[in-house]
Amino acid sequence: MTTTVPFRLDTGSGVPFYRQIIDQVLLAVADGRLHPGTQLPTVRQLAVDLEVNLNTVAKAYREMEIRGIVETQQGTGTFVAARSGSESAAERRKALEQLIDEFLARAGSHGFSSAEVADALSARAGGSRRRVP
Repeated sequence: MTTTVPFRLDTGSGVPFYRQIIDQVLLAVADGRLHPGTQLPTVRQLAVDLEVNLNTVAKAYREMEIRGIVETQQGTGTFVAARSGSESAAERRKALEQLIDEFLARAGSHGFSSAEVADALSARAGGSRRRVP
């Protein structure tokens, strides 16, 4: 089954397109829209859909494969990889804390308070898509 995640690129964000593709796949995995074994669009199809160079999508897929996010099977396609359960609870907690610190620092540099970030995360975790002012 091929993914139905609507990939979109923000031309004004300053974030490279390949990075935006990776971020969208990671978000879709995190919020449950993509499950292990879900097939992603072909490199060619996604490049056509997004109106970007084939190499841009190939770079995103290649980086995701290196990071273990996806697996490519020659002649079959690219699929969301199964998560390995090799990390201990302590390692996972430490990684999560590091991600939170990085996220709070980035949000703070854009003028958001910790309370605004917490509210937005709570809304997102609850399935709400309300926008933060």
